[in-house]
Amino acid sequence: MTSTLPALEHGHAPITLQYLFRDALHEFEDWDAYVPEPEVAFGQHAVRISEVFEALKGCSDIVPASIAGGVADRLSKPWEGEGPLDEMEFSTTARVMSILVRKRLLAEQRSELPGSIKNH
Repeated sequence: MTSTLPALEHGHAPITLQYLFRDALHEFEDWDAYVPEPEVAFGQHAVRISEVFEALKGCSDIVPASIAGGVADRLSKPWEGEGPLDEMEFSTTARVMSILVRKRLLAEQRSELPGSIKNH
């Protein structure tokens, strides 16, 4: 399957892909329980948010602080960057968000299994 998303150029993402990443983060935040994985619009295509995060795993561009802070808040341990400004690359945020999407999908699959114990 070929991606409809633009490719990285020497580790750099086109601005359209960076905007799509921001949209995917918003969709993740608004994702209601037991609803299929959200999608974002890219041209005439609907793209799952996990595909957007996957597309940016190799991106070395620095994430705006407002986005990096929102992603860092989701971590179970405090995040510290390697540089003096604690900058976060898109590759780091994409990996974090990919894991969070997978965890969410797995948790919902488990709850749908027969014999799952729900609040008793």
